[in-house]
Amino acid sequence: MEPRRIRAGVVGAGHMGQYHILVYRDLWDVDLTGIVDTDAAKARQLAAEYHTGVFTDHRELVGKVDVASVAVPTDQHFSVARDLLEAGISVVVEKPMTATLEEAKELFRVARQRGSVLHVGHVERFNGAVQELRKIVEHPILIESRRLGPFVPRVQTDSVVMDLMIHDIDIVLGLVEGEPRRISAVGRAVQSAMPDVANVQIMFDTGTIANITASRATEQKIRTLAITQPEAYITLDYTDEDIQIHRRAAQEYTLNHESIRYRVASFVEHLHVHKDNPLKLELLNLIRAAREVLAGGSVELAESDDLRSLAVALEIERMIREGRGEMAWPEDLPWSARSA
Repeated sequence: MEPRRIRAGVVGAGHMGQYHILVYRDLWDVDLTGIVDTDAAKARQLAAEYHTGVFTDHRELVGKVDVASVAVPTDQHFSVARDLLEAGISVVVEKPMTATLEEAKELFRVARQRGSVLHVGHVERFNGAVQELRKIVEHPILIESRRLGPFVPRVQTDSVVMDLMIHDIDIVLGLVEGEPRRISAVGRAVQSAMPDVANVQIMFDTGTIANITASRATEQKIRTLAITQPEAYITLDYTDEDIQIHRRAAQEYTLNHESIRYRVASFVEHLHVHKDNPLKLELLNLIRAAREVLAGGSVELAESDDLRSLAVALEIERMIREGRGEMAWPEDLPWSARSA
């Protein structure tokens, strides 16, 4: 017997919300039940295009959907997601999850209490190259990340830290088997009232150093990650979903009367990556979890990882805003169980 179809809704029909709408529409076992937006004309236009229902209040989805994507402005994430979770709807919230760490902890509390699924839209986790990268990273020494691109006028309520850098913060934290202990951060506004450029260095208790740069004031779009680890240098391109592993093959010294020459020979391995739409994979992950819950089962939430990524991003944003160049965390980390 085929599993029953999942009913999905999208709250927020802006740029990101429309991507969610497209993915749900193309999933064979999902019915796109409704689109919610306070701009009734926009919602009606999209609903007519995709042959689905239209609403102006997210609470109208209660009883009509099993899963929902929340793609409204960040300051509305908490109230919208909380209402849906309390109604037993499984939810994916676009990043950043909430405006504060306390709100994020409360959403996870509600999800656990109601038995709902709560995922955060860290879409790069589902990038094929990132999933392969997790299999080969061992004891990283240095991680260098760049996420650069031109300014987009529609994104002015979030800083570049919450708009772009949070993706790389999340990936870096997931690659290092340790906790961040010391952070230095600088940033500046260029084309908006918020920081548009930021550079961060994170020192982990394992000794790993991560340098992360994000910019929305750069005319070329760059999405790269480079990792130095024992016996290998790994480069990743998020856009092309490509990984290269550089390994040293041989080294040679040549001595003559005039000079000493040193030559290093290396080889490059191109890792095979299964490429797919990361957002589609993210929503399929939500749907699988929702099916498990609807069948009476339970799922493990990525609460610790999601809270840690948000906490680090919020602290970086605060440091830049207050002009504090460096800070160190105590043993009682703000995302730990002891800080709940």
